[in-house]
Amino acid sequence: MSSQYPIGVFDSGYGGLTVLKEIVKKMPRYDYIYLGDNARSPYGNRSYETVYHYTLQCVKWFFDQGCPLVILACNTASAKALRTIQQNDLPGIDPAKRVLGVIRPTAEIIGDLSQTGEAGVLATNGTVASESYPMEIGKFFPDLKIYQEACPMWVPLIENNEHNTTGADFFVQKNLHSILSKGQSIDVLLLACTHYPLLREKIENYLPQGVKLISQGEIVAESLADYLLRHPEIEGKCSKNGRREFFTTDATGDFDNHASIFYGEQISSKHVDL
Repeated sequence: MSSQYPIGVFDSGYGGLTVLKEIVKKMPRYDYIYLGDNARSPYGNRSYETVYHYTLQCVKWFFDQGCPLVILACNTASAKALRTIQQNDLPGIDPAKRVLGVIRPTAEIIGDLSQTGEAGVLATNGTVASESYPMEIGKFFPDLKIYQEACPMWVPLIENNEHNTTGADFFVQKNLHSILSKGQSIDVLLLACTHYPLLREKIENYLPQGVKLISQGEIVAESLADYLLRHPEIEGKCSKNGRREFFTTDATGDFDNHASIFYGEQISSKHVDL
């Protein structure tokens, strides 16, 4: 891949494919490689040190493939590892490379979508515990009240293809009731996990009128397009042959079967050892 300079998209598993799908839709000319660290997922309940170690290892792998830019399409990695990698590791590895996450693009716009000044964040245990969303949103919208709800059952339901069952309805209703009880005036709900868009239709069935549901794929795609426009020194390094390659640290057959659910089309992945 020496003549290729793709944009790297990383996730601990499959969820980042919902982000890649929107990025490709927005910018189809670019080359992309996706890596799912399925052999070590989920990251959600792991320590900061472990998530940082795994994420840095994967970022270095992307750089070895020629990527000038890597998107951490994983909320847990963005929450627990991104800042350290940007500040401590990149200057020593290659100051010309860039690593971006999914939290900041959402934080930059969520306040503009609320009329009441109250917003909710639905996420994994790890993302909620990190307080990354309240902290990042507070930089842009200090007066916006943020309520968080951990939804630990949502990812397993999705990854076991149970998200369209009545069993999933129970957990969706439970978590929605909980977060809407915390903030009576919530009018924006963020799906702060890249798996959660697969539950979007079910979630919307139980949302009161006037509550807007937003997910990250479209937001991150718009933000990336804007970033490349503002940073021609990075954009010029990205190759544009319309290529997509998919890698997993686990079994390729299992990855391919699950990945099609998230990406929306059948893919063929390659195995990589880290």
